[in-house]
This record gives sequence, structure tokens and C-alpha cells, in this order.
Amino acid sequence: MELIFATYNPHKLSEIRNALGPSYTIQGLVDFNEKEIPETGSTLEANSLIKAEYVFNKYQKACFSDDTGLEVSVLNNEPGVFSARYAGTGNSIDNIDLLLANLIDQKDRKAQFKTIITYFDENGIKFVFEGIVHGEIVLEKEGIEGFGYDPIFQPNGFKETFAQMSLSQKNEISHRGIALKKLLAHLTSR
Repeated sequence: MELIFATYNPHKLSEIRNALGPSYTIQGLVDFNEKEIPETGSTLEANSLIKAEYVFNKYQKACFSDDTGLEVSVLNNEPGVFSARYAGTGNSIDNIDLLLANLIDQKDRKAQFKTIITYFDENGIKFVFEGIVHGEIVLEKEGIEGFGYDPIFQPNGFKETFAQMSLSQKNEISHRGIALKKLLAHLTSR
């Protein structure tokens, strides 16, 4: 099955292809010479919908998008919808450094990653899938795998951060992996 994934992020594209497997041909926005779709929504749900709706309306093909945010309890769920641009630079290292600085005196480091996937089938029918993983923010960066906040997020029940896990291990337990499993269950039930 062919699907368009409304992303420019090569790391996300790799995770998605790995998680969905060889039965699916996944194309990203770069495959269509598309510009990045502005995320102007005030929630993860809104941003996910904006991207999927844009792609479906333009290409009339089955497509999906995601938006993901890291929500830190003691920071009133910041950075949330602004996770990718938390420090204002769009740079993951700057985002991590700002988050760690904002947590420097905090004992409560509980956090969750949340992913919303919006899928439009070939008929334009919309479906929404959510994935959440709970954990905490570690004191300093650990690991070299993954991307974004992976080096400082340790999921509950694990001693490693996402950045210390293999891609397949992360996909089994991550927020995006959970949402993808729901999408995959929907696709295979049709």
C-alpha cells in the first residue's frame, strides 16, 4: 500500500518506514518537492490535521501526518505544541539545553511524549490516533540515537533514554510507535 507521510523530517520518515514495514511504500514531502507545511495550530491535534488535510486536498491520495509534543508536568506541559521550536531556533540541542535549564531546581521531572496521527483514507475519510508514553526528564543528555528530546527522556520502566535504545526498541514503546500501531491496526482491518 502506498501512503504519503506529511513530513520533511528524515528521522520521522525512517521511524515510520521501520515501524510499518515493507508492506507499505511511504513517501515524504521531499518526494513531492513540497515546501514545509506551516504548523499554525495551537494544539498537536490541530497541527496534525492541518498537514494531513493539505496533502489530501492537493494529491487526493491516502496520507497521514503527525504532530508530537513533549509535555513536562512542572512546566505546565511545556514545551508541548512548541516542542520543535521551544528555544526559538528550531535546533534540538538548543531546545534540550533550555528545557534542562528550566528544570535545574526541579525535583519533579515527570513528563510525557504525546503523538497525534491524522490519517485520511483514499476517500477523504479522517481518522485520528493518539499515542502517549510517560517518563521523566533525566539530568543530562544520555545516548546518541534518535532525535529531538530523545537524549533526555527516560520512559517509565526503563533505565535508558530513548537515545540509548535501538530504533526497533524505541518503536515498540514510544508515543509515535503506539499511535502507529493504532494506525496499522486500522489499515489492516480494512
